[in-house]
Amino acid sequence: MMLKIIDLLEKISAAGGILICIFSGLFRLSGTYYLAGIQVMTMFTVGIGMMVMAILIKLHMNELR
Repeated sequence: MMLKIIDLLEKISAAGGILICIFSGLFRLSGTYYLAGIQVMTMFTVGIGMMVMAILIKLHMNELR
């Protein structure tokens, strides 16, 4: 049960990170530097962090198996 929850967390983190990076990149290319009061590059960094978290969770899951 716990492994399924961790696996779901990994998938959500990876998908969210990819989406945040894509959208922040598109906003940056369109010339928008701020979105809802947050810098677009900060959002990009959060997306990268989420993808790194997904990778670390995946490595942990492979170690447990």
